[in-house]
Amino acid sequence: MKNTLLCCLAAVSLALSFFFDYAPDGKAATAVGATGPIAEASLFTFPDGDNPASFRDSLNVGYYSQALGIKADFDDNASLLRTITEWLGTPYRFGSNSKKGTDCSGFVTRVFKEVYGINLVHSSRSMFNNVKRVGKDEMQTGDLVFFRRGPGQPIYHVGIYLKDGKFAHSATNGGVMVSSLQQPYYQRNFYAAGRVNVN
Repeated sequence: MKNTLLCCLAAVSLALSFFFDYAPDGKAATAVGATGPIAEASLFTFPDGDNPASFRDSLNVGYYSQALGIKADFDDNASLLRTITEWLGTPYRFGSNSKKGTDCSGFVTRVFKEVYGINLVHSSRSMFNNVKRVGKDEMQTGDLVFFRRGPGQPIYHVGIYLKDGKFAHSATNGGVMVSSLQQPYYQRNFYAAGRVNVN
């Protein structure tokens, strides 16, 4: 309990330090990007306009990174990380895309709809045909990773790249989880990565 409280206080302190510059010469602190000095910090001022969800997400990035097993930064896509975290443990169900059960492409379509408002086709092969290819060494958080069982074989699996060589996906033997591209099975069957235009 004591460690949890200390972690929470440290996270809040770190988050507030992003919004205010300290003036050691006795001048008032100014908000980053503000036009003039401010006397005090407001608990109701959010970094993304008036979006409290964005502020909450930025504070919770540490939680998301721990849940997903990655080293996330405060400037990472917190909304994407939050949404994937909420799907962890959803059982696998072929042809479905709900939290009662989902297959790999169903999981990807739901996450992209929830985070970006983008409707992707519920098919890993169709997704592959509608992304911009990126090199394995150029992958970014949110890119799609595709798998096939050897040369000439069709794509059979898709996931969402996180970082640190890890990706989120719905596996037939465990549902929505985070796996590593370095695991022999995924390393052997990895085919390509692609980027969806989310703008």
